[in-house]
Amino acid sequence: MDILLNAADSALRTLFAKPHASRACPTVAGQNTELSTPDKALAGALMRVNHVGEVCAQALYASQALSTRNPLLREQFLAASKEEGDHLAWTRERLDELGARPSLLNPLWYAGAFGLGLLAGRLGDRVSLGFVVETERQVEAHLASHLERLPQGDHASRAIVAQMKDDEARHAQEAQGAGALGLPGPVKAVMRASAKVMTTTAHYI
Repeated sequence: MDILLNAADSALRTLFAKPHASRACPTVAGQNTELSTPDKALAGALMRVNHVGEVCAQALYASQALSTRNPLLREQFLAASKEEGDHLAWTRERLDELGARPSLLNPLWYAGAFGLGLLAGRLGDRVSLGFVVETERQVEAHLASHLERLPQGDHASRAIVAQMKDDEARHAQEAQGAGALGLPGPVKAVMRASAKVMTTTAHYI
């Protein structure tokens, strides 16, 4: 029952509460960001996509923590979720600073990601960990592409994305070290295609 309540609490906090980070935002004091109107719009759209990714991360880790019967693995999922919660807070704060809004479809993204995480968890801990590895590696590559696309003068967004990228890589390594099972190529391809639909839609909506 406690686990179910924690999962429900995670959903409500992610979708409807103002997120609070446990770590300081990795922006550098004194690095002022002055953007043109087009650059500001681009940065806002990219950070909205990144915020959606963090909404999904909260759903995935909550569902995987719910699915596993291994208490140590559950703690690993919850620890990763806490760090992803920092990302959620940082991206939401940056959206506000840019005058951009979160995705209107966040409840849909959360529900879909929760379902996928639950399915992966039901297939066993090694599959669930393999899902984490592949997800985090795809997210890491996605964030690397955003570092190329974000305006060079947007120091704040770039610092946030760079820290997120490092954290995602570490989460993948931790899942790999915990015994992740490699996923088949077709499954990875479906995951990439699904992520493409989500990121393309979230860029605008």
